Amino acid sequence: MFSRTLKSSVMAVAAAATVLVGATTSAAAGGVPWKVDHGTATAEGTRWLEKGEGVLYSNLVIKGELKNTGSDCYSVWFQFNYDMAPGPGRKHATQCGPGTVEVNFTTMYRPLTTGSVYICKDEPGKGCGQSRTITSWPIQKPAG
Repeated sequence: MFSRTLKSSVMAVAAAATVLVGATTSAAAGGVPWKVDHGTATAEGTRWLEKGEGVLYSNLVIKGELKNTGSDCYSVWFQFNYDMAPGPGRKHATQCGPGTVEVNFTTMYRPLTTGSVYICKDEPGKGCGQSRTITSWPIQKPAG
């Protein structure tokens, strides 16, 4: 029994190390693209992992922009689940009227972290667009 548990633990650490090794490569390659839209707004950019402290600790870096072509206000939101515990959605950028605003932040990333990105219209009852995953891998930037 102890042998099986030890083997599982070693495999989990090896998998996490593989993710971290790939993180360095993806940052150099420009990251993995992400994009969402809703109404007259579009948010897009890249994401990658940077090594944190310890084997299982990384930082997810998200950069991009929120662009609005209409006259209303739109915001880009991110929501993360850490170790299967859902966290609240957080607004990271808002653009009212035509224009573009930067989206730029870093959050902790662990092997069980999942997250999504979506755009909401900043008017009561007008809702949000479809959410898209921000933590799907492979980490490498797709060719093309």
